[in-house]
Amino acid sequence: MAQFTRIEVATAMKETGMIPLFFNSDIELSKKVLKACYDGGARLMEFTARGDFAHEVFGELTKYAIKELPGMIMGVGSVTDAAAASLYMALGANFIVTPVLREDIAIACNRRKVLWSPGCGTLTEITRAEELGCEVVKLFPGDIYGPQFVKGIKGPQPWTSIMPTGGVSPTKENLSAWFAAGVTCVGMGSQLISGEIIKNKDYAKLEQDVKNAMALIKEIRK
Repeated sequence: MAQFTRIEVATAMKETGMIPLFFNSDIELSKKVLKACYDGGARLMEFTARGDFAHEVFGELTKYAIKELPGMIMGVGSVTDAAAASLYMALGANFIVTPVLREDIAIACNRRKVLWSPGCGTLTEITRAEELGCEVVKLFPGDIYGPQFVKGIKGPQPWTSIMPTGGVSPTKENLSAWFAAGVTCVGMGSQLISGEIIKNKDYAKLEQDVKNAMALIKEIRK
């Protein structure tokens, strides 16, 4: 069961401005990555459940976060149907992120008052997601659409909260463009938690990179 309400999750997304995205089948490695992100200031983590037995890893990670990392909001991405969403919510997911807009997932999450963020690529999809109760829309893949798309959406719909994922990197130029366009927060995967960091198990570098990205976002949004 979720530890945080959907309003608390949406508020944390807006306040921190960033969600690290990560998946690995190694539970101990995943715990170290999660702790490095937490120590770097991140307060949300999207576990991109793309591998076999991913739910087992997520369950252990969530227990670890509840016990050791107070205030860490665990969520799951790459969810493709309501059954998977229900499974992850039973394992403690506080938010569900999907690559596409699916109404069955909206219903499953809304029934439990859990925040869900569907991948949308048109104004029609975004509007439908909001009609279904979506607080924060995922723009995916972000690099295909870019900041200009966000700016275009915010014109007729200034109330829309957008989180681009894909094509976001922890550089001042990239982050400035997204936040100037009006995004609520950004999702960052391999651009932040790189394969090199994982290979070298350089958790100190990851912690510092997360700190730097958070500081950049704070500076940009002044």
